[in-house]
Amino acid sequence: MSDTLDQEAVTRVWTTMYDIVLRQEDRRKEVAETLGVSFFRVKALRRLLSGPMTMRELTAELSTDKPYTTLMVDDLEERGYVTRSVSPDDRRIKIVTLTPEGTAAAEAAERILARPPRSLLALDPDDLASLDRILTSLRT
Repeated sequence: MSDTLDQEAVTRVWTTMYDIVLRQEDRRKEVAETLGVSFFRVKALRRLLSGPMTMRELTAELSTDKPYTTLMVDDLEERGYVTRSVSPDDRRIKIVTLTPEGTAAAEAAERILARPPRSLLALDPDDLASLDRILTSLRT
C-alpha cells in the first residue's frame, strides 16, 4: 500500500467520523434550540456541573475573554440558570454557581449530546463490536 493511499484512507475515515459526530445529527443545534441559549452558553452550564467556579476559572475553561464571560454569565443569571456571589476570602472574586434550573438544563444538554447517532445504533452487532475494538485501541 502506498503512502498516498494510506493518507487518503486516513482522511476518508476522519471525514466520515467528523460527519457522523458533528454534522449528521447536529446535536449542538438541538441543544441550543432545546434550551433556548447559544451552544457556548450551554458549554458554560456543562462546565459548571462539576461545581462552582470563579469568573476567572470559567473564563479559562471556556478559552474566552473576561468581558465575554461577564456578558454570558449576566445572560445566564437573567435566565435563572446561575447565580453569582462574592468569595468569602476575597470580595473582588465572583463565584458562579448553577441554580437547580441551571443544573437541570446542563443535565438535559448532557443527555442530548450523549445520545448515539441513529447510524451507529443501526450497525450490525459484529460491525459495532469491530468498531468498538478499533476505537478503544485508538484511545491508548
